[in-house]
Amino acid sequence: MRKSKQFLAAAIVACLTISMNAVALADGEPASLDADTVEYDMGTGVITATDNVLMKRGITRVAGHYAQYNSKTQQGYVRGNVIAVREDMRMTCNELVSDGQEHMRATGNVHGTQQDKSFSGNQVDYYPQQNDYLLMAEGGVVSNADGTFTAARMEGWLKDDHYIGTGSAHLVSPAKNAEVGGDVMDYQGKQGQGVVTATGNAWAVQENNTMRANKLTVYLAKDGQPQAQPAQ
Repeated sequence: MRKSKQFLAAAIVACLTISMNAVALADGEPASLDADTVEYDMGTGVITATDNVLMKRGITRVAGHYAQYNSKTQQGYVRGNVIAVREDMRMTCNELVSDGQEHMRATGNVHGTQQDKSFSGNQVDYYPQQNDYLLMAEGGVVSNADGTFTAARMEGWLKDDHYIGTGSAHLVSPAKNAEVGGDVMDYQGKQGQGVVTATGNAWAVQENNTMRANKLTVYLAKDGQPQAQPAQ
């Protein structure tokens, strides 16, 4: 029998969706939990939801096959074809874990979108209270209007459109007909013009033109003609 438990939802959803918020959830915000089976152990404080799990709190939605939350430790997770949506942020993964401290870890085929930006990786740590900070310690990909940025280790702030890649950092920009690479690369795009600073074995290519330096800054101009210059 399908069950919906309002008082259980207030606990489990508060933990598993707080990491999708840019601000703290307001008291009394409507919450619900639906699943084929819901169990609550009052002794351990563990809430378990199985099959067709859908959790809602305000405008946040988290869906998956299996969810568990410990009301005493405020730790919880959702597993199996997870879909999490909050305002303009949408993320899918195999497992989503929250420690209840404004931190969420998504693992297994992680894909996320926010407005015109997207990101993907095997593991993504997300901190919404820090300008939507992302850490992809095992490598990742970030894409926006300027192109696709990859690195062996990636971190960034979605709200600032600022990303830092370490290890085989590489930016491909079809719109600018350019590529930039280096050991470490810093991309900033919030000012309307993307600026890439590559350090260590840095290089940039556009059409048949190539530039190399230990530190190289590339301005991805709005007119489609990137300007590269060795840093002073």
